[in-house]
Amino acid sequence: MAVSVRDVALAASVSVGTVSNVLNRPAKVAPETVARVQKAIADLGFVRNDAARQLRAGRSRSIGLIVLDVGNPFFAEVARGAEARAAEEGMTVLLGNSDERQDRETAYIDLFREQRVNGVLVTPTTDDLGLLERLRDGGVPVILVDREVEDAGFGSVAVDDVEGGHLAVAHLIEQGRRRIAFVGGPRSTRQVVDRLEGARRAVAEHPDVSLDVIEMPSLTVLQGRDAGEQLLARDPADRPDAVFAANDLLAVGVLQAFALMADVRVPDDIALIGYDDIDFAAAAVVPLSSIRQPAHLIGYSAVDLLLKDLADPDGGHERRIRFRPELVVRESTGR
Repeated sequence: MAVSVRDVALAASVSVGTVSNVLNRPAKVAPETVARVQKAIADLGFVRNDAARQLRAGRSRSIGLIVLDVGNPFFAEVARGAEARAAEEGMTVLLGNSDERQDRETAYIDLFREQRVNGVLVTPTTDDLGLLERLRDGGVPVILVDREVEDAGFGSVAVDDVEGGHLAVAHLIEQGRRRIAFVGGPRSTRQVVDRLEGARRAVAEHPDVSLDVIEMPSLTVLQGRDAGEQLLARDPADRPDAVFAANDLLAVGVLQAFALMADVRVPDDIALIGYDDIDFAAAAVVPLSSIRQPAHLIGYSAVDLLLKDLADPDGGHERRIRFRPELVVRESTGR
């Protein structure tokens, strides 16, 4: 049978209210009484019922975070940043992986609502934000991560992906590349759309440069390998002389496909650049050039923004944080 607060109070010869104060407001209790209650807790093996406490309080000490792909090191680092800021306030982060599927995103939102989290950080799977709007209107603050929208009701922390796409392709053009392929994921992913827009803007500045768009079902290493094999299946004269991959996982897959072909050298024959600058980029067999995003800082700042919203929902603090991307040049595009 579970040990109750009343059992602890009886063992420590104090009231139930004193035990409650030791658990929640120990500064209000004399040190010797705290020590006696803590000894009783340890001796009896008491475990507090946080679920019941949260129901009484109306909110938990948790924050929900939903990312597109927990297997992507970029989002793993975003989660680490979020956890770091939450821990400073004695809070925890509940992580959900939508796997780029709207139905899974919906399921996690429903779960977090049931858990009465203090707020939700989310990288949306689509432009349809109806469910997030209802969540927000129901009193649960929502912060968009790695995404921006025009709706002023949503706080957001993101990187300028249009600028990032422009940086990547402008770098390839500066290296003398003229036939560029963009390997991206589904057009429903806003980050992919914005990075492609930036790429197109860079190409538009040079009439002698072309851009070939290759859309893949998802942003994974396997899909990148498939895209690389598609390019290699072409006649050598029809292949691009550079590839811009919408994220580093795709870029790693493309590089793997190229590595299997003895007649294709990176960057001599085909230059390659990715996006995110995950650790794998620098450690690849040919170190990958990439567009760096401050992943840890994005997660940290998203929680910080959520905490400001909770403290002052109608305050004048900045609710949209945008970081600038950074070009990181390595061997895959030629130093």
